[in-house]
Amino acid sequence: MIATAASYQRILGANDRVQVGFIGYGLIGKQHVFDFKSQRDVDMAAMCETHQPRLEEGLKDCGPNAKGYRDFRKMLENKDLQAIVVSTPDHWHALMTILACEAGKDVYVEKPLTLFIDEGKWMVKAARRNKRVVQTGTQQRSGLHYQKARKLIREGYLGKVLNVRMNSARNITPGFGKFSDGPIPSELDYEMWLGPAPKRPYNHLRSLYHFRWFWDYSGGQMTNLGAHSIDIMQWFLNVKGPVTVSSVGGRYALESDGEVPDTQDAVFQYPSFTAICSLREAAAGRRASGLEFLGNKASMVIDRGGFEITPEMKIDPNNAVPQFRGHTTGGVNRSQTKPEPYTQAMKEPGSGNEQFDLHVRNFLDCIKTRQRPISDVEDGHQITTACHLANMSLRLGGRSIRWDAEKEIIVGDAEAAAMMRRPYRAPWNKVLESLKLG
Repeated sequence: MIATAASYQRILGANDRVQVGFIGYGLIGKQHVFDFKSQRDVDMAAMCETHQPRLEEGLKDCGPNAKGYRDFRKMLENKDLQAIVVSTPDHWHALMTILACEAGKDVYVEKPLTLFIDEGKWMVKAARRNKRVVQTGTQQRSGLHYQKARKLIREGYLGKVLNVRMNSARNITPGFGKFSDGPIPSELDYEMWLGPAPKRPYNHLRSLYHFRWFWDYSGGQMTNLGAHSIDIMQWFLNVKGPVTVSSVGGRYALESDGEVPDTQDAVFQYPSFTAICSLREAAAGRRASGLEFLGNKASMVIDRGGFEITPEMKIDPNNAVPQFRGHTTGGVNRSQTKPEPYTQAMKEPGSGNEQFDLHVRNFLDCIKTRQRPISDVEDGHQITTACHLANMSLRLGGRSIRWDAEKEIIVGDAEAAAMMRRPYRAPWNKVLESLKLG
C-alpha cells in the first residue's frame, strides 16, 4: 500500500540532498538523468523501467547506490525518496504523477502533462490537496532569453500583440515502416507498459519510442512540439486558454503505420489576439521551427537559439502614403521625412542547453522552499488543454470548439465535451476511482 502524504512533510533545508527516483529511461529520460546528476544536491536514488535493458542502463547511469524497480508503485513505497521524475509515454504521465503526490512525493513530469483534458484537473487537485511541488517539463520557461523576452512583451515593447505564429517541422519521410503484431519481448513488461491504455496486441511500432504516433498513448506532435510554443505564447501573454479552436490536417505523406496527422494546422482565438500553429512531419520548410509575436509596434521571432525584434515604422497618414516592405500603395508620396521606428531593433542569443539545467534547479529549489515552480502543474494543464482542443477539432472534421477557460468546459458541443475524458483500463480505473478526484 502507498503511504500517505502525511509521512513526508519534512521540509528540506538549503543544503540537504534530495533523493530522486526516475520512472522511464528513454530519449527524454536519459536527458533528465543527466541534468539531475549534474546538480550538487541530488542523490540518484532509484530507477524504474518496464524494459529490462533500459533499466540496467539507467541504473548504471544513476550510479551504484540507485535501486531498481520494474513496478513504479514499489518505488513510491520507498520512504527515502523525496522526488520522482516521470519520463514515460504520455498516457502514463497523469496517473503516475497523481499517485506520487498521494505518496507525498514532489514530481517533475515531462510534457505533455495529459492524454485528455480531465486528467489535468485531477493532477491539479492531487497536487494541491497533498501540498506537492509539481514541475511540468516545459523547460523553455527557464531559458534566460525567454524570460527577458517575456519581460519586454509584458512591458509593451512590441506594442499590442495581435497575432502569434507557431511553426514546428521536420521531415521523417517515408516514416518508420509497417510491422505486424507479434510476440511480446521477454525483456518488456508489456502489461505495465500499457497500464491504463486500451489492451492491444503487441506491435513493435506501437511500443517504446514509436508510441507518439497513436492516439491510445499520445496527441501526436500537437501535444509534443506544439505544446512548447503554446506554453510560451500563453505564458508571455498571460492567458489561461483560448476562446475557440479549429484544426485541420491528416496523414498525407507518411507511408508507415500510424494514426496521428503528419500535417496539421490549428487556429486559436484568444480574447485579444489570434494564433496559428502549423506542424509538419514530412516537410521541413525554410524555417523548421520558431515562434513569432506580431505587435503593432514590433515583431519578435524566438526559439531556443535566441530572439530577434524587428520594429515597425511610424506612419503619419496625413503626410505620407504608407510604406509596405519597400512598396507604396500608389499615388504621390507627399513627404520626404524618413519614417521613424516605434522602438529599437534587438537581437539576443540564447542557449538550448542551459534551460534544462535551470529548470531542474528551479524544481529542486522549490522542493526546499515549498514555492510553486516556474512551470507549475496548473500551467502544464492549461497548455495541454489547448493542444487537446486542437486535436478534438481535427478528429471532429475541423469544426470549431468553444472553450470556457475559467470554468474549464466545452460550450455547446456534447460530442466534443465527451472527449474530455477517456476510460482507464482495469485495474487502473479502480485505482483512479479510489482517489476521489472527480
